[in-house]
Amino acid sequence: MFRRITPALAVVALGLVSNVAQSADLQPFAPPEPPLRVSDWSPWLVRVRALGVLPDPGARLSAGRAPMAGAGVGITDSAIPELDISYFFTRNIAAELILGVTRHGIQGAGTLAGTRIGSTWILPPTLTLQYHFDGFGPLKPYIGAGVNYSIFFGERERSGFTGFRLSNSVAPALQAGFDYMLDAHWGLNVDVKKLFLDTKVKLNAGAIRGRVDIDPWIVGAGITYKF
Repeated sequence: MFRRITPALAVVALGLVSNVAQSADLQPFAPPEPPLRVSDWSPWLVRVRALGVLPDPGARLSAGRAPMAGAGVGITDSAIPELDISYFFTRNIAAELILGVTRHGIQGAGTLAGTRIGSTWILPPTLTLQYHFDGFGPLKPYIGAGVNYSIFFGERERSGFTGFRLSNSVAPALQAGFDYMLDAHWGLNVDVKKLFLDTKVKLNAGAIRGRVDIDPWIVGAGITYKF
Protein backbone atom coordinates (compact mmCIF):
# COMPACT_ATOMS: atom_id res chain seq x y z
CA MET A 1 0.00 0.00 0.00
CA PHE A 2 2.75 2.45 1.00
CA ARG A 3 4.62 1.64 -2.22
CA ARG A 4 1.51 2.58 -4.30
CA ILE A 5 0.96 5.92 -2.50
CA THR A 6 4.59 7.06 -2.74
CA PRO A 7 4.72 7.24 -6.59
CA ALA A 8 1.38 9.12 -6.58
CA LEU A 9 2.72 11.69 -4.13
CA ALA A 10 5.81 12.09 -6.27
CA VAL A 11 3.67 12.83 -9.34
CA VAL A 12 1.64 15.45 -7.42
CA ALA A 13 4.82 17.12 -6.13
CA LEU A 14 6.30 17.30 -9.60
CA GLY A 15 3.09 18.91 -10.85
CA LEU A 16 3.20 21.57 -8.15
CA VAL A 17 6.85 22.37 -8.90
CA SER A 18 6.02 22.67 -12.61
CA ASN A 19 3.14 25.08 -11.93
CA VAL A 20 5.35 27.25 -9.70
CA ALA A 21 8.03 27.39 -12.38
CA GLN A 22 5.49 28.41 -15.05
CA SER A 23 4.04 31.12 -12.77
CA ALA A 24 7.54 32.55 -12.25
CA ASP A 25 7.89 33.04 -16.02
CA LEU A 26 4.62 35.06 -16.29
CA GLN A 27 4.72 38.90 -16.27
CA PRO A 28 3.35 40.46 -13.08
CA PHE A 29 -0.21 41.77 -13.38
CA ALA A 30 -0.55 45.54 -13.83
CA PRO A 31 -3.87 47.39 -14.14
CA PRO A 32 -4.35 49.24 -17.47
CA GLU A 33 -3.29 52.89 -17.47
CA PRO A 34 -6.19 55.34 -17.55
CA PRO A 35 -6.55 57.25 -20.84
CA LEU A 36 -5.01 60.71 -20.98
CA ARG A 37 -7.54 63.35 -19.96
CA VAL A 38 -7.77 66.30 -22.34
CA SER A 39 -8.80 69.48 -20.57
CA ASP A 40 -11.88 71.26 -21.92
CA TRP A 41 -10.62 74.65 -20.66
CA SER A 42 -8.93 77.07 -23.05
CA PRO A 43 -7.42 80.47 -22.13
CA TRP A 44 -8.61 82.18 -25.34
CA LEU A 45 -11.86 84.05 -25.87
CA VAL A 46 -12.93 86.41 -28.68
CA ARG A 47 -15.90 88.73 -29.07
CA VAL A 48 -17.42 90.64 -31.97
CA ARG A 49 -19.45 93.60 -30.78
CA ALA A 50 -21.31 96.65 -32.02
CA LEU A 51 -20.09 99.70 -30.08
CA GLY A 52 -21.56 103.07 -29.38
CA VAL A 53 -18.84 105.64 -28.59
CA LEU A 54 -20.49 108.49 -26.65
CA PRO A 55 -18.16 111.43 -25.84
CA ASP A 56 -18.77 113.63 -22.81
CA PRO A 57 -16.79 116.65 -24.04
CA GLY A 58 -15.42 119.77 -22.45
CA ALA A 59 -12.74 122.26 -23.52
CA ARG A 60 -10.33 124.91 -22.28
CA LEU A 61 -9.36 127.08 -25.25
CA SER A 62 -7.27 130.19 -25.68
CA ALA A 63 -6.53 132.58 -28.56
CA GLY A 64 -3.17 134.34 -28.53
CA ARG A 65 -2.65 133.18 -24.93
CA ALA A 66 -5.92 134.81 -23.83
CA PRO A 67 -8.60 132.40 -22.51
CA MET A 68 -11.69 132.17 -24.70
CA ALA A 69 -14.36 132.60 -22.03
CA GLY A 70 -17.44 130.49 -22.62
CA ALA A 71 -15.97 128.69 -25.66
CA GLY A 72 -16.57 124.96 -25.81
CA VAL A 73 -16.79 122.06 -28.20
CA GLY A 74 -19.25 119.32 -29.06
CA ILE A 75 -18.17 115.91 -30.39
CA THR A 76 -20.51 113.62 -32.30
CA ASP A 77 -21.27 110.07 -31.21
CA SER A 78 -20.06 107.14 -33.32
CA ALA A 79 -21.23 103.54 -33.88
CA ILE A 80 -18.70 100.96 -35.06
CA PRO A 81 -18.02 97.20 -35.23
CA GLU A 82 -15.32 96.04 -32.83
CA LEU A 83 -13.18 92.97 -32.20
CA ASP A 84 -11.73 92.08 -28.83
CA ILE A 85 -9.38 89.28 -27.81
CA SER A 86 -9.15 88.00 -24.22
CA TYR A 87 -6.53 85.74 -22.64
CA PHE A 88 -7.26 84.05 -19.28
CA PHE A 89 -4.23 83.67 -17.00
CA THR A 90 -6.49 81.75 -14.59
CA ARG A 91 -10.20 80.94 -14.65
CA ASN A 92 -10.87 84.32 -13.01
CA ILE A 93 -8.19 86.71 -14.25
CA ALA A 94 -7.96 87.78 -17.90
CA ALA A 95 -6.52 90.50 -20.10
CA GLU A 96 -8.63 92.01 -22.89
CA LEU A 97 -7.52 94.04 -25.94
CA ILE A 98 -10.13 95.87 -28.01
CA LEU A 99 -9.57 97.02 -31.58
CA GLY A 100 -11.67 99.47 -33.61
CA VAL A 101 -11.60 102.83 -35.41
CA THR A 102 -14.05 105.70 -34.87
CA ARG A 103 -14.81 108.92 -36.75
CA HIS A 104 -16.14 112.03 -35.01
CA GLY A 105 -17.27 115.49 -36.04
CA ILE A 106 -16.25 118.42 -33.84
CA GLN A 107 -18.23 121.61 -33.59
CA GLY A 108 -18.21 124.67 -31.39
CA ALA A 109 -20.34 125.07 -28.27
CA GLY A 110 -21.00 127.95 -25.91
CA THR A 111 -19.75 131.16 -27.53
CA LEU A 112 -18.68 129.06 -30.56
CA ALA A 113 -22.10 127.41 -30.96
CA GLY A 114 -23.04 126.76 -34.59
CA THR A 115 -19.41 126.66 -35.79
CA ARG A 116 -18.20 123.50 -37.50
CA ILE A 117 -14.57 123.05 -36.47
CA GLY A 118 -13.63 119.81 -38.22
CA SER A 119 -13.57 116.02 -38.02
CA THR A 120 -11.08 113.34 -37.01
CA TRP A 121 -10.51 109.59 -36.97
CA ILE A 122 -9.46 107.90 -33.73
CA LEU A 123 -7.70 104.55 -33.31
CA PRO A 124 -8.19 103.79 -29.59
CA PRO A 125 -6.69 100.38 -28.64
CA THR A 126 -7.56 99.66 -25.01
CA LEU A 127 -5.98 97.00 -22.79
CA THR A 128 -7.72 96.02 -19.54
CA LEU A 129 -7.05 93.51 -16.77
CA GLN A 130 -10.29 91.83 -15.69
CA TYR A 131 -11.66 89.77 -12.82
CA HIS A 132 -14.40 87.27 -13.79
CA PHE A 133 -16.79 86.16 -11.04
CA ASP A 134 -17.90 82.55 -10.42
CA GLY A 135 -21.08 81.12 -9.01
CA PHE A 136 -23.72 82.57 -11.33
CA GLY A 137 -24.24 79.62 -13.69
CA PRO A 138 -24.18 80.67 -17.36
CA LEU A 139 -23.96 84.35 -16.34
CA LYS A 140 -20.29 85.42 -16.20
CA PRO A 141 -19.96 89.00 -14.85
CA TYR A 142 -16.62 90.80 -14.80
CA ILE A 143 -15.00 94.13 -13.94
CA GLY A 144 -11.77 95.57 -15.28
CA ALA A 145 -9.37 98.49 -15.39
CA GLY A 146 -6.59 99.38 -17.77
CA VAL A 147 -5.12 101.87 -20.18
CA ASN A 148 -6.09 103.40 -23.52
CA TYR A 149 -3.82 104.92 -26.15
CA SER A 150 -5.75 107.04 -28.66
CA ILE A 151 -4.19 107.88 -32.02
CA PHE A 152 -5.80 110.81 -33.89
CA PHE A 153 -5.43 110.93 -37.65
CA GLY A 154 -7.14 112.24 -40.78
CA GLU A 155 -8.10 115.60 -39.22
CA ARG A 156 -10.05 117.92 -41.53
CA GLU A 157 -10.84 121.58 -40.95
CA ARG A 158 -14.21 123.26 -41.55
CA SER A 159 -15.59 126.81 -41.58
CA GLY A 160 -12.35 128.43 -42.71
CA PHE A 161 -10.18 127.02 -39.92
CA THR A 162 -6.68 125.82 -40.86
CA GLY A 163 -4.00 123.65 -39.29
CA PHE A 164 -6.42 121.52 -37.22
CA ARG A 165 -4.41 119.03 -35.16
CA LEU A 166 -5.12 116.76 -32.19
CA SER A 167 -2.33 115.08 -30.22
CA ASN A 168 -2.19 111.37 -29.41
CA SER A 169 -3.02 110.67 -25.80
CA VAL A 170 -2.89 108.04 -23.02
CA ALA A 171 -5.92 107.60 -20.76
CA PRO A 172 -7.05 105.34 -17.89
CA ALA A 173 -10.03 103.07 -18.54
CA LEU A 174 -12.65 101.38 -16.33
CA GLN A 175 -14.87 98.49 -17.43
CA ALA A 176 -17.82 96.33 -16.38
CA GLY A 177 -19.78 93.72 -18.27
CA PHE A 178 -20.98 90.14 -18.52
CA ASP A 179 -21.09 87.14 -20.81
CA TYR A 180 -24.17 84.92 -20.87
CA MET A 181 -23.00 81.52 -22.14
CA LEU A 182 -25.49 79.60 -24.29
CA ASP A 183 -23.26 76.51 -24.33
CA ALA A 184 -19.60 75.63 -23.73
CA HIS A 185 -18.40 77.90 -26.56
CA TRP A 186 -21.02 80.47 -27.62
CA GLY A 187 -22.47 83.32 -25.61
CA LEU A 188 -23.83 86.86 -25.60
CA ASN A 189 -21.92 89.85 -24.24
CA VAL A 190 -22.77 93.30 -22.86
CA ASP A 191 -19.90 95.63 -21.97
CA VAL A 192 -19.47 99.24 -20.76
CA LYS A 193 -16.20 101.18 -20.59
CA LYS A 194 -15.36 104.69 -19.45
CA LEU A 195 -12.23 106.42 -20.79
CA PHE A 196 -10.85 109.53 -19.10
CA LEU A 197 -9.38 110.87 -22.33
CA ASP A 198 -8.25 114.37 -23.20
CA THR A 199 -6.11 115.75 -26.01
CA LYS A 200 -4.30 118.92 -27.02
CA VAL A 201 -5.86 120.83 -29.92
CA LYS A 202 -4.40 123.40 -32.31
CA LEU A 203 -6.24 125.54 -34.86
CA ASN A 204 -5.02 128.15 -37.33
CA ALA A 205 -1.40 127.01 -36.97
CA GLY A 206 -1.55 127.33 -33.20
CA ALA A 207 -3.26 130.72 -32.95
CA ILE A 208 -6.07 128.89 -31.16
CA ARG A 209 -5.07 126.08 -28.86
CA GLY A 210 -6.04 124.28 -25.68
CA ARG A 211 -7.21 120.98 -24.27
CA VAL A 212 -10.34 119.05 -25.19
CA ASP A 213 -11.84 116.50 -22.82
CA ILE A 214 -13.44 113.65 -24.79
CA ASP A 215 -14.10 111.27 -21.85
CA PRO A 216 -16.24 108.82 -23.85
CA TRP A 217 -18.55 106.11 -22.63
CA ILE A 218 -18.12 103.01 -24.80
CA VAL A 219 -21.22 100.79 -24.73
CA GLY A 220 -21.16 97.47 -26.59
CA ALA A 221 -23.15 94.30 -27.19
CA GLY A 222 -22.25 91.27 -29.26
CA ILE A 223 -21.30 87.60 -29.55
CA THR A 224 -18.76 85.67 -27.46
CA TYR A 225 -16.82 82.62 -28.59
CA LYS A 226 -14.79 80.63 -26.02
CA PHE A 227 -12.22 78.23 -27.50
